[in-house]
Amino acid sequence: MSYDPRLKPIETGLTPRPVLNGVRIGHVHLKVSDLDRALDFYCGVLGFELMQRYGSQAAFIAAGGYHHHIGLNTWESKGGSPPPPGSTGLFHTAILYPTRAALGDALRRVLEAGIPLDGASDHGVSEALYLRDPDQNGVELYWDKPRAQWPVDAQGQLKMVTERLDLNALLAAKN
Repeated sequence: MSYDPRLKPIETGLTPRPVLNGVRIGHVHLKVSDLDRALDFYCGVLGFELMQRYGSQAAFIAAGGYHHHIGLNTWESKGGSPPPPGSTGLFHTAILYPTRAALGDALRRVLEAGIPLDGASDHGVSEALYLRDPDQNGVELYWDKPRAQWPVDAQGQLKMVTERLDLNALLAAKN
């Protein structure tokens, strides 16, 4: 059966049910034009660890000794250019930091490397920095606020926002 976006879930014959608790995104694999340049950004600036490299074609990088959080490859993209505006594809990769201070350290690394930010927002549930890697892939660096601090409306429904993030306060954050 082919997918028809006009169909409602009940019309497919499938009973809608949520995915199991604990399911998560395990890693992202990015097409890059220059592997060394991508490694300079993800390992040299952001601090990921190189776990395995396949010559000039692919590399797997991680935080904390995991097998890989990000795969980088030039299999279909060596020397290529970013997709033009108005095309489909990945909007951004989001990298979750465990604490506000760790996100502040990431901001410090980005600023010291002279990489411009596309934006910085307090979403009520998280604080986020937005930038681009050398291949113009969108990158979000963020930390989640404790659930008790998440904004809710009068009915108790989650109410995310987009407000200005105080970068100086983030840089001053301590563990």
